[in-house]
Amino acid sequence: MASSQQELQACEIAPESRGNSNRIAALNLVGQSPPCIDDYDQQKPGWRKFLPYVGPGFLVSLAYLDPGNLETDLQAGANHGYELLWVILIGLIFALIIQSLAANLGVSTGRHLAELCKAEYPKYVRWSLWLLAEVAVIAADIPEVIGTAFALNILFHIPIWAGVLMTGLSTLLLLGLQKYGIRKLELLISVLVFTMAACFFGELSYVKPPASGVLKGMFIPKLSGQGATGDAIALLGALVMPHNLFLHSALVLSRKVPNSVRGINDACRYFLIESGFALFVAFLINVSIVSVSGTVCLAKNLSPENADQCGDLTLKGASFLLKNVLGKSSSTIYAIALLASGQSSTITGTYAGQYIMQGFLDLKMRKWLRNLMTRCIAILPSLFVSIIGGSSGASRLIIIASMILSFELPFALIPLLKFSSSNPKMGPHKNSIYIIVISWTLGLMIIGINVYYLSTEFVGWLTHNNLPKVGNVIIGIIVFPLMAIYILAIIYLTFRKDTAVTYIDPVKNDPNLEANKENGQGKSNQEMALGRVPYREDLADVPLP
Repeated sequence: MASSQQELQACEIAPESRGNSNRIAALNLVGQSPPCIDDYDQQKPGWRKFLPYVGPGFLVSLAYLDPGNLETDLQAGANHGYELLWVILIGLIFALIIQSLAANLGVSTGRHLAELCKAEYPKYVRWSLWLLAEVAVIAADIPEVIGTAFALNILFHIPIWAGVLMTGLSTLLLLGLQKYGIRKLELLISVLVFTMAACFFGELSYVKPPASGVLKGMFIPKLSGQGATGDAIALLGALVMPHNLFLHSALVLSRKVPNSVRGINDACRYFLIESGFALFVAFLINVSIVSVSGTVCLAKNLSPENADQCGDLTLKGASFLLKNVLGKSSSTIYAIALLASGQSSTITGTYAGQYIMQGFLDLKMRKWLRNLMTRCIAILPSLFVSIIGGSSGASRLIIIASMILSFELPFALIPLLKFSSSNPKMGPHKNSIYIIVISWTLGLMIIGINVYYLSTEFVGWLTHNNLPKVGNVIIGIIVFPLMAIYILAIIYLTFRKDTAVTYIDPVKNDPNLEANKENGQGKSNQEMALGRVPYREDLADVPLP
């Protein structure tokens, strides 16, 4: 310890450098220079410095491979061929941007998105955002419930409605496997999910979709054909999930970030690289599923049996796409991978719900109780629809859940874009003007598409339904005000000026040193000797892959 203290005294950081790190500023050091650990970092190979940051991006990327994504990909390929691949490209580029912003927000402020929303917004707005975030978690859980039910139906011929009920037991199964270690569990799940990805890659090499058609669909935006706009919105809703923003901003807080300007910048860069790699793999998997579905279902020599299945392609009937590669075992392999996809996505939903509840309400719930509660709520609509509409109705519910997530996105996205570009929140770590322009342009484009689709579809339904005029009037009186409230809420979040300050200038924080130490923001001598920022112990026990 004595040698460490001597090193601390010998290591100086220039005042201008000290003012460029929000993390250093948040430590409230008075009359002391933070330890210089850049020399120590230079002694470690690049890959060894990168490895401690691996985990959050891969855990978040599981949400981009859930049954909701598979369903919307299959539907988009079967209905429109390669036409909507550009939606997947834009969606995952946008996902990379906003997920990196969420990670930077957590690293730079020491708080995750839900906590910052609580600090920034008035009580009624905070409660509304919390309810919307909880609805997003439930909507994301519906495809997982239905996907698991389809997998059980394929494997054991269990009715869909019974499979929906049995998915409630998956919570207990998940907990039983967790005792062997969450990393082993998630490694197993990831292997199963990537097994399905390998199957689709193999089928892709077999059916050989035309490269020109794939590239044209990927880089030339087009929305033609019946239902193209709805399928595009469903694809965006399945790709860019609002609860993932809360999740990623919290997961990065379980990492110990070096206490230096360079350390903060390296952490943000490493999280970006990790997220980029994980989302690139997710992009390839989504493109392969759409391409396989489009090539098989739009083939000129399609058999009548396959034509009927393509006409109403669901998760339950999609295993026939893999028969060329896997033969008779295609159904079993596909069902196992679908089961793994649903259960792995449950983990991300459970953790996201936990952070949302803790951040907005300062409440914590045991993971098994949280998982069981959200799963039971998701079971109710899934059970009702599966009993009434069977497998086709359950598949349509997945599309509806994805659209709900797309409509929910602005209420997590706008606070993230504002906070990450805000000087009171991020200080010198706020977004550059280029990132601000790109992120806001893509965000407003998605929000605009949602509002346009919401209004045009509702008006079209009112003018073409068979209800009596009185019924249409009553529905219009109820729905049009809700649409107006939706648009006004987006405008309020967009133009409201930030008031809460989370960035603390180190030059002006001397009087608050003791108070900040009492609140857990101070730093002990031992922590200074280690050269590490005190990380969030309440988030440090989050199991990561």
